[in-house]
Amino acid sequence: MEVYAKQHPDFITTTCLEWKPVLHDDRFKDIITESLRFLSNENRIVVYGFVIMNNHFHLIWQIRGDHTRDGVQRDFLKYTGQQILKHLRNGSSPLLQALLVNAKDRKHQVWERNSLSVPLWTSNVIWQKLNYIHNNPVRAGLCENPWDYKYSSARFYLKHEKDWDFLVHIDG
Repeated sequence: MEVYAKQHPDFITTTCLEWKPVLHDDRFKDIITESLRFLSNENRIVVYGFVIMNNHFHLIWQIRGDHTRDGVQRDFLKYTGQQILKHLRNGSSPLLQALLVNAKDRKHQVWERNSLSVPLWTSNVIWQKLNYIHNNPVRAGLCENPWDYKYSSARFYLKHEKDWDFLVHIDG
């Protein structure tokens, strides 16, 4: 595994507010993948794996250079949340009402606070997490095989297909 500026990848789980299926619309999943592509192209992150479900997503990423995990994660979640809310407002979606919060700094909220972030120290644990996220859509009944689910890095690892140009194989 090629090691970038930070010593280890992180496993991130981000959940939609109260587990609401905010990401059921593929346009919202695309906002996440486009943001990952941008951060990768800007050399802020390396993305090793991901899956985007209807109410949460998992990432295995590594922060690059002088960037901090907290800073990159904060900016990523803020931007994606704002873009999703913009689409919901433009479409007058009833989901917008479900994302209403009583906070002094915001009217709506897409993501739960305090996403889970776990450092991954060994290759075995990284592969374990990759297998877990790739099988998430199968366990949820969304597909029969991990590689059948579009918004996942499973095809990259299991079928060697490069659907997502921002992905880097964990073994380099």
